[in-house]
Amino acid sequence: MKKSVQFILSLALISISTAFKPVLNPELEIGKPIPMAAQKMLDVSGKQVSLSEIKGENGLLVIFSCNTCPYVKLSATRIKESAALAKKNKIGVAIINSNEALRNDDDSFDEMKKYAVTQAYDFNYVVDKNSVLADAFGATRTPHCFLFDKNGLVYRGAIDDNVKDANDAKEHYLADAINSVAAGKSVRTNSSKSVGCSIKRLDL
Repeated sequence: MKKSVQFILSLALISISTAFKPVLNPELEIGKPIPMAAQKMLDVSGKQVSLSEIKGENGLLVIFSCNTCPYVKLSATRIKESAALAKKNKIGVAIINSNEALRNDDDSFDEMKKYAVTQAYDFNYVVDKNSVLADAFGATRTPHCFLFDKNGLVYRGAIDDNVKDANDAKEHYLADAINSVAAGKSVRTNSSKSVGCSIKRLDL
């Protein structure tokens, strides 16, 4: 009897905690402009920057990432290759760390600076304080990619179709989208499922 009561109480507590969790915004819709483009964020360089300032002549690549996620580590080379391809085609690059719940741990600003050095980042890696950008984008995973051309969002989702092994990837969604933007063409596949670790928001 005691076990049954405890089980029912546990279920009730789970239901209550779930009920009070905030509802996340849906993923940003294709065609939408850059959300919170003027929001200032602390970059690993020590400067405060906004997405509107980072945006290049042909658009902007945003990747929600971090220092710690195993999927980010599996994608580390691909993230840098995607950033290099974007920059080559006059598309600005912002890597955003929204793991606010780990800000006093492995995703602290100091750890971000160290990570950027070890990864030889030559693009912006910024702190998303209180995960406000992640909320505005409807970003849920790391890595989670959003590519904008001059007019709005043209691609959202994964880098490719095999996060575990780049050599076995058959579809290179992000690279194809970047090349399409550079060529002034429509993006063939504008959405895919982002696979990775959940963004560690403070209240989730």
